[in-house]
Amino acid sequence: MAATWKGALSFGLVSVPIQLSPAARTERISFNQLHKVCHTRLKQPLFCPTCNRMVERNEVEKGYEYEKNQYLLFTEEELDKIEPESARTMEILEFVRLDEIDPLYFDASYYATPEPSGVKGYRLLLDAMLKSGYAGIAKVTMHSREYIVIIRARKAGLTIHTMFYSNEIRQPAETGGDKVEMKDQERALAMQLVESLAAPFEPDKYRDEYQHNLQTLIDAKAKDEDVVVAPTAAKAPPADLLAALKESLAQKGPRAEKKSLLRVVPKADRAAAAASEAKKPRRKAG
Repeated sequence: MAATWKGALSFGLVSVPIQLSPAARTERISFNQLHKVCHTRLKQPLFCPTCNRMVERNEVEKGYEYEKNQYLLFTEEELDKIEPESARTMEILEFVRLDEIDPLYFDASYYATPEPSGVKGYRLLLDAMLKSGYAGIAKVTMHSREYIVIIRARKAGLTIHTMFYSNEIRQPAETGGDKVEMKDQERALAMQLVESLAAPFEPDKYRDEYQHNLQTLIDAKAKDEDVVVAPTAAKAPPADLLAALKESLAQKGPRAEKKSLLRVVPKADRAAAAASEAKKPRRKAG
């Protein structure tokens, strides 16, 4: 996997050459846009309306619109010149307790691996962080932006998490919870329900049901089959909260993930169902 960033991780006067690679990626099925008339895949070429022609990549430059249709032009050399030191060195500014950081600030995750010349310094920092329980706060510039990052020690190595700045965190909407009166029995039953649903975190238990359904639909369509979806009842807030809590507690243990509501219908079965439907007598209007 190609490195996302290469540079040095420093703490005090110790510098460790490292590289970052994405720790996770979103898996999703993507569709192409086709011309409805001929089913040809549509393209989005670079087109200049002034010159009335397509533009090659080597003809593109960067501009900032400071007024309507007025641009300041910038070369790659000018943009490289203003890169901060964090474009080359990720300096740990301070160490903090991980449990003091609201997960709301976390963004993307990366694995930090040392270059051969930095293995000893990397291991020294990793061991110290594991024993102390501290996480590091640093800054790094990549993708034309300077990020604040949290450096987390795991047995397998250091993980870097880019974070949102405080001004990027939106204020939550008012929930109105302070205006609601709750009975002691409701509180007690709610706590029991939480405890009854408690289980160790096992990420392998979960899957993206929508992506699974998309793949099922794609496979069925490729075989000229149909997909039937079982109807589901819409959930509404309970009229009697206390009764709903008691009924929920009667269903012991953590809930297993629901089975797929999709059913694939083979072409032969579909034809038989259509024939059967055609044989049914039709009521005459009036």
